[in-house]
Amino acid sequence: MNPDSAKKKNAYLFPGQGFQYVGMGKKLYENSSIARHYFEIGNKLLGYRITDIMFNGPEEVLFDTTITQNAIYMLSLLIAWREGEEFQPGMVAGHSLGETTALVANGVMSFEDGLMLMDERSREMEKAFKAADAKMTAIIGLADEIVEEVVADTHPMVVAANYNCPGQIVIAGTEEGVEKAKIKLARAGARRFVDLHVGGAVHSPLMQPVVDYLEIRLQTMRFNPPACPVYPNVTGVATIDIGEIKKCLTLQQIRPLRWTTTIQNMRLDGATQFIDCGPPHVISGMVRRINRQIEITSAVAFH
Repeated sequence: MNPDSAKKKNAYLFPGQGFQYVGMGKKLYENSSIARHYFEIGNKLLGYRITDIMFNGPEEVLFDTTITQNAIYMLSLLIAWREGEEFQPGMVAGHSLGETTALVANGVMSFEDGLMLMDERSREMEKAFKAADAKMTAIIGLADEIVEEVVADTHPMVVAANYNCPGQIVIAGTEEGVEKAKIKLARAGARRFVDLHVGGAVHSPLMQPVVDYLEIRLQTMRFNPPACPVYPNVTGVATIDIGEIKKCLTLQQIRPLRWTTTIQNMRLDGATQFIDCGPPHVISGMVRRINRQIEITSAVAFH
């Protein structure tokens, strides 16, 4: 990484789960020797050819959490890295699982350690998913305060999980709790509901077993000083402190994802160009709804 990258104030953003599709990464594999090299390392480390699943499916296998998260991690990271010396982040952030990707892109973890952590974490999440009937639903068209008030008064457990952008907040919790909250939110004026295909209630107390696992696992891993500031989901505030980074990466599982705060703070901290390392219109769409004056480019277009 260029030591002057921080001066450039390029803000790289890495996506979370939800954009997986059969055929993902195939063109990148075929056209980038850098990407192909790391894809093959990933195949070897995982013990199976995840690229075959990414390129050819079947969809039901690709959509398994333990496959999806590894695939998104590798593809979004390699979309950034295929730029070679042109990859010069001044700050980084990732949406949900994308936070781990952002840390690897930022030099905090190696590609190999990041992939193994992603694989192990996804398996722990899968266990937590199976232990409770839970779900996540995006609420469109209501102020955050209204959603917060409704979920606080709804039982069984449901919480505000993702603050994606103004007018879009994701709730997570027990299936019964989420469905009860949706009825109340519809009465409050919600325009639309979108059930997310993630398998459980991420960023909610139901993920406590994953926190317990990560608290132990991260102690065994090597973390390097970041090349530039990272904005954790839990706070949305820049940090270069390794202890804070580890703490936030762990707590992310049970705390709300503050994406709106993250983007606002990156802009306040001088980001001049935002670069989306996922498919067009996902991260980019949220960023534009946070602030229409922000200039954001899809890294996919760089290929």
